[in-house]
Amino acid sequence: MFDGFLSQGPIFIVCLVFMLGIVVVIHELGHYLAGRYFGAGVESFSVGFGKPIFEKSDKRGTRWRVNWIPLGGFVKFVGESQLPGDVGKIEQGPVGKPFHEIGVWPRTAIAAAGPAANFVLAALIFAVFFYFNGAYQARVGVTSVLEDGAAAEAGIETGDIFVSMGGEAVDNAGDLQTIVSMSSNKELLTIVERDGEEIELTVTPQRQMRENAVGQVQALGTIGITLQELRDTAERIDYNPVEALAMGGVQTWDTVAKTTDMIGRMITGKEALSSLSGPVAIGDISRRVVNRTMANNEIPLATRINALFWSMMTICAAVSVGIGFFNLLPLPVLDGGHIVFNCYEAFAGKPLPARIQEGALMAGMFLLLGMFVFITWGDVLETGLFNSARG
Repeated sequence: MFDGFLSQGPIFIVCLVFMLGIVVVIHELGHYLAGRYFGAGVESFSVGFGKPIFEKSDKRGTRWRVNWIPLGGFVKFVGESQLPGDVGKIEQGPVGKPFHEIGVWPRTAIAAAGPAANFVLAALIFAVFFYFNGAYQARVGVTSVLEDGAAAEAGIETGDIFVSMGGEAVDNAGDLQTIVSMSSNKELLTIVERDGEEIELTVTPQRQMRENAVGQVQALGTIGITLQELRDTAERIDYNPVEALAMGGVQTWDTVAKTTDMIGRMITGKEALSSLSGPVAIGDISRRVVNRTMANNEIPLATRINALFWSMMTICAAVSVGIGFFNLLPLPVLDGGHIVFNCYEAFAGKPLPARIQEGALMAGMFLLLGMFVFITWGDVLETGLFNSARG
């Protein structure tokens, strides 16, 4: 089984590069276009880190680079302090104003433009999905209840039909599974229909190690029931272009809200920090989706490819939201940290002292590196690599 995992390495890498490549390029384009709008000089536009595989300078003196390590990217403006060694340094050659000369609010807009581009990308992907595929709805019934599970404790019975949970309507089985998995140890007001009457119950999902939808092992909320969608209630809802665009915005906002809630629950200890996902998890999820979709030989190849395309696009949208949200965190080396620096300058009337900026950027780098190692280790465990190696 270990050999099987390794044999899928090319799929893993392609999926990882594909997902991060699209999202990172759009993110950095947001910064770049906003910077150009405000007249800032751009020293480099880089996809990936490390030494360049390809590099070309344009007529404005900007270096366009593709680097060896395809796990991110950056736009470097003239005079911008991204790293401790950048403080006070102004590159010569590129056309445009040094970063500190364009004003504090334009710099803030430039910092926010990257995450904003990610949110716009996600909304457009979701909109295209809704336009071509519509939305699926079906009522969800309970077929069995585990005796010592959270559902049994709350009074849920076989035959109940879910109406809502935690204030959210249950329109299909996926909705219910998402709410439950992200709400361990949280009381959820649940409305079920029983014998034609609606009954209010309080369900508290229990945190357990179990497989998620793609087969990764995670600590997730569970209530101990089996579900079945009622086929006679299943329907597809179609959207025109305007409606699809609106739904794309709603889906993006809902994803941001769920991400915010999950981060808050992690900070307060209500969810495991291992729930955080990084590049390895993105690649592993994509690999598993590819394998599961293409393995069903009973389905025509064209149908499988179509399903795989839309699955990858929705994952890409979710990743775009995640990267946009993450970059808004107030860490000095991230966009959110630069926004904090700019806000200080706007209210104090002067920038932070250079030594404080350098120290903050250094601390931010170490914190970010620690987060990366922690998240990556958790992602590696979720892939099941070591379980497979043990046989």
